[in-house]
Amino acid sequence: MTSAPVVKTVETLLECRKFSVQRLSVTGSDGRTRTREVVVHPGAVVVLPVLDDGRVVMLRQYRAAVGKSLLEFPAGTRDVAGESPEACAVRELEEEVGYRADRLELLCSLYPSPGILSEHIIAYVATGLTPTPPGPTADEMIESIEKLTLDDAAARAARGEIEDAKSIVALLMYRLRGGQRA
Repeated sequence: MTSAPVVKTVETLLECRKFSVQRLSVTGSDGRTRTREVVVHPGAVVVLPVLDDGRVVMLRQYRAAVGKSLLEFPAGTRDVAGESPEACAVRELEEEVGYRADRLELLCSLYPSPGILSEHIIAYVATGLTPTPPGPTADEMIESIEKLTLDDAAARAARGEIEDAKSIVALLMYRLRGGQRA
C-alpha cells in the first residue's frame, strides 16, 4: 500500500481579502518532492431558486475576472466568520435576487478547479420563495434578474449562454434528479 502525499512546507505568496496564494512543497508516495502553487479560498455557496410555478431565478452580473457579464444563480463566498453554509446561502439569495426561502435543501458539492484552487462550493435548491427587497452589497455588479423555465435555462446552458460552471453543475444536478427538490 502506498502512502498518501504529505505537504512538507507552506509559503504564503499573497494574502488578499477573499483568497491567498500559497506555494506548497509536497512529497508524493514515490518519495519525490514537488512544488505546487495553489489559491486558497474559504469556499462558496450557489443557490438554485425555484419559484412555485417551476421557473428558476437567475441574475446577470459583471465578472471582472473574465471581463464580461454572466448569467448565473445567486452565489457567494463564505467569508463571514462563523457563518454556516446554509446561512450564507440564505443571505446570498436575499441580497442578490430578493427572495427568502421556506426550504433550503442540499443539492451537491463541487471543486471547480482542484488543480490550483481549494474552493469548495456547496449547492442548494431553494423553494417556497417569498419576495423581499434585494440588498446587493457595494461589491455586487448585478445588471438584471431573470426568471426562466427549467427547459429555457437548460437550453441556454446547452447553447453556451450560461458559462458559469457552478450554475451549470447546479442546473444539471437538479435536472438529473427530475427537477425535484434534492
